[in-house]
Amino acid sequence: SELEDLHLYATPREQRFRRFASLEFEGQLYMTPYDFIQAVTSDEPKRKQEFYIDKIARADELNQILMETPPVWKGSSKLFRNLNEKGVISYTEYLFLLCILTKPHAGFRIAFNMFDTDGNEMVDKKEFLVLQEIFRKKNEKRERKGDEEKRAMLRLQLYGYHTSTNSVLKAEGEDLVPRSYWDTLRRSTSQALFSDLAERADDISSSLSDTTLLVHFFGKKGKAELNFEDFYRFMDNLQTEVLEIEFLSYSNGMNTISEEDFAHILLRYTNVENTSSYLENLRCTIPEEKGITFEEFRSFFQFLNNLEDFTIAMQMYNFASRSIGQDEFKRAVYVATGVKLSPHLVNTVFKIFDVDRDDQLSYKEFIGIMKDRLNRGFR
Repeated sequence: SELEDLHLYATPREQRFRRFASLEFEGQLYMTPYDFIQAVTSDEPKRKQEFYIDKIARADELNQILMETPPVWKGSSKLFRNLNEKGVISYTEYLFLLCILTKPHAGFRIAFNMFDTDGNEMVDKKEFLVLQEIFRKKNEKRERKGDEEKRAMLRLQLYGYHTSTNSVLKAEGEDLVPRSYWDTLRRSTSQALFSDLAERADDISSSLSDTTLLVHFFGKKGKAELNFEDFYRFMDNLQTEVLEIEFLSYSNGMNTISEEDFAHILLRYTNVENTSSYLENLRCTIPEEKGITFEEFRSFFQFLNNLEDFTIAMQMYNFASRSIGQDEFKRAVYVATGVKLSPHLVNTVFKIFDVDRDDQLSYKEFIGIMKDRLNRGFR
């Protein structure tokens, strides 16, 4: 009942994390790798009882779970599936992993450089923990007003220690309102801020328990360092793993999914209320099923991660206020993102969204729906 009561004070992201998290250690909630995969691919947890929490009583129990974590150079696109319940992911790491899922490959280098505050082309555990503070400070601005005691309990659950509300991200007389956690990270990379947070990183580290990501990146003793190649491979593997899980949930062991299944996946987590009209449109215009391969499926979601660049390209083409054809769309995708979409995939996308069947895509409507899909309902 206490968990349910605190839910009222949580933001939508916090609510989702708390609904799927199944572990607790010293008052802090954690997801398992299985919980995280569920949270980004399912509407509800598969366990029947909501707010069911398995308590880890002792540090040695937590360490036993973390013993299963492989080093970063042994990572793969099956890492989270292989670990399953043998792992712990904190709330700030959950936010970080969500960021990864929506970023283009070109953004991976930017992310790495933001962590690498001393510019030595390596990221150590102390540098990585600055992320914890930045996301926590960002979150304090979004907190819902109400009972201070309840909000303090909520912070303890999410961050593992009581926090003050003095935000280093807000200078005197200055009000920063970044659009997203990614923007917060990007805008908060002044050396002054990082040096201020880095000075406290040792204190932060001593008050935190190790997690699966910390052990994976920095080893069981926390002394290893992360290079860009391993960081890039981890991010790419995570994107691939989530897409594989979504694809396999519809493919039934086949090499392709149907065009209608692709539409189902595409319209999930969007603000489209009546998906039946889109699906009916697809059935009428593509009566013979050809199928969408995983490579086509993956290429489309790589394009979605570059949606911002595509939007700029379309505005430069002056197509922003009118509909576009398949050739124009395909060319704009390639110019803006470097991703080549197959003719069949482009045709399928057009048939899903071309409601008046004139073989033209309403650019503004398509962009709006896809921004929702890209952020998995947390736009």
